Amino acid sequence: MNGMNDPQNDRLTLRRVRILPRRNTARVPLKQRVPSAQLKKGVYLIHSLFTTGNLICGFFSIISTFNGHYLQAAVFIILAHLLDGLDGYVARLTKTTSQFGIEFDSLADLVSFGVAPGVLVYYWALLPWGTWGWLAACLYVVCGALRLARFNVQVRNVEKSHFVGLPIPGAAEMIAAIVLMYYFLGGEGATNKQVILLLVIYLLAGLMVSNFEYFSTKQLDLKKRHPFWILVSAILLIKLFIAEPQIMFFVVFLLYTLSGPLLWCLTTYKRRRERMGEIAV
Repeated sequence: MNGMNDPQNDRLTLRRVRILPRRNTARVPLKQRVPSAQLKKGVYLIHSLFTTGNLICGFFSIISTFNGHYLQAAVFIILAHLLDGLDGYVARLTKTTSQFGIEFDSLADLVSFGVAPGVLVYYWALLPWGTWGWLAACLYVVCGALRLARFNVQVRNVEKSHFVGLPIPGAAEMIAAIVLMYYFLGGEGATNKQVILLLVIYLLAGLMVSNFEYFSTKQLDLKKRHPFWILVSAILLIKLFIAEPQIMFFVVFLLYTLSGPLLWCLTTYKRRRERMGEIAV
């Protein structure tokens, strides 16, 4: 008992205690906490180059609009859409989809299919409307940005067989198709385009942020066998595009733009018929 209370033993015990250094509780910077192996990861080159081409075409479309070459601006929007389609196809084919690619693609799409068509429509048709003209073009760009943001959020939760809302490339192609059709019909100098394009731009902006479902071609498997009539139909469609490209281009994208509301009306009508049948029974 006396040994337990001995001051000499207490001093020996304190000497044996190892004084640990005080830990630094400050937050460690993110770059120091992320493993170096993750920081060294690169990007997938092939589809990133296609996305870059898409962005370049969109920027050159804007430059063409400023120079008054409206037909050329519409053509480069179409080229941007082709590169955007190749970008997604190559990414799925090579299984090189990444978060970086998704974000880069969205930024390029906003320029090529949002800003470029908005600027084209404003200078080509909406300039005489003054404030109402640039507000309409601005609304198209804003709705396009909202459409892209919603797509990035819902990409994992929505079925890949359809899109929710008109895709922004489809809206941009509809504008390009109208420009091509206008010059094909020799309508230079006509003033009715000012009214038509004002209504069209509001319609496209509303369809992009709507909940209408649009068909998606991402799930088309070209490797498996298909019925023979599909091959014949594809050949006829290609022949029509070669014979009358402006008319076919306009008709195809007009039908696609209207397919969402038409499909909704058809589905709603069928549901009402079914309900009426159940009530009658």
